[in-house]
Amino acid sequence: MIRKAFSKLLDINQREINRLSKVVKEINSFEAKAKKLKDKDFVKKTEEFRGRLKKGEPIEDILPEAFAVVREASDRAIGLRHYDVQLMAGVALFEGKVAEQKTGEGKTLSAVPALYLRALAGKGAHLVTVNDYLARRDAGWNAPAFALLGLSVGVIIQEQKSFVYNPQYEDKSHGDERLSHLKPAERKLAYAADITYGTNNEFGFDYLRDNMVQTMDEMVQRGHYFGIVDEVDSVLIDEARTPLIISAPDTEPTEKYYQFARLVAKLDPDGDYTVDEKSKSASLTERGIEKVEKALKIKNLYEKDFEIIHHVENALRAKTLYLNDRDYVVKENQVVIVDEFTGRLMVERKG
Repeated sequence: MIRKAFSKLLDINQREINRLSKVVKEINSFEAKAKKLKDKDFVKKTEEFRGRLKKGEPIEDILPEAFAVVREASDRAIGLRHYDVQLMAGVALFEGKVAEQKTGEGKTLSAVPALYLRALAGKGAHLVTVNDYLARRDAGWNAPAFALLGLSVGVIIQEQKSFVYNPQYEDKSHGDERLSHLKPAERKLAYAADITYGTNNEFGFDYLRDNMVQTMDEMVQRGHYFGIVDEVDSVLIDEARTPLIISAPDTEPTEKYYQFARLVAKLDPDGDYTVDEKSKSASLTERGIEKVEKALKIKNLYEKDFEIIHHVENALRAKTLYLNDRDYVVKENQVVIVDEFTGRLMVERKG
């Protein structure tokens, strides 16, 4: 039974590979034509493709020639020519499917033709990666190819920093040529680019911030048309367990937090509460509830009001589950959460 199911899975995978191989064969049929293009002709090809799309031609019909043109542009601009297997991955990504490539197989390059073709619609294409360095590196690496094709590239990273690729701009302070032409720019301008690279957290936080603004002009994102997610298992499974939360400044007196922190500090861990590290939860026992009720001089903690319960439970969790320099750090008199997966400071989650 297991062998039969596994065999069927292999058959499905092989059929998909065979299908993609046929598409790549069609892409290769345009290679000679693409090689004859002069550098100035690449922008004209982009304009031609956009015109065909506006006239109603299916984007899938444009794919073979467009991918061939991108491969030639990449070869000329950055000296990297797509292998057939990278084009296969690119087609799968274009179609919104999961493509697995091992380290060193050129995932960064595989995404380029898919991003290009989707960006022709003029609605923006996003490349979501796992950290700031990769976002900047991959954008700076591939931007010359996109620029040759007439497309703009933006980058968004932590601390509200954003960039646009500008070949006339040069910053050698990084020591990495791939980062030297990324010019600091407004967040909105980075999103206005044809292709925007960034981290999953930053795309998420910008979405949340856009939902808190007072006017449309304050929004930085312009919609969500197409995106490719790098390290998709990490982003959508592992890191997705940590919610993205933005809160307004607290208007409650700070003294309340000190009051309840002092209260839970007097509780006995051996009988007043229980802690579940796995689920990140801490709960008062019957004995603990009685101690809290006595300290607050109330008859029934859970019939008083929700605000008191909220403060007690949060103070208890803060005491038992979150450790300084492990789960958070205090920086410039603010608490900054530490990402449990990367160990990086999550500056957007501070208070």
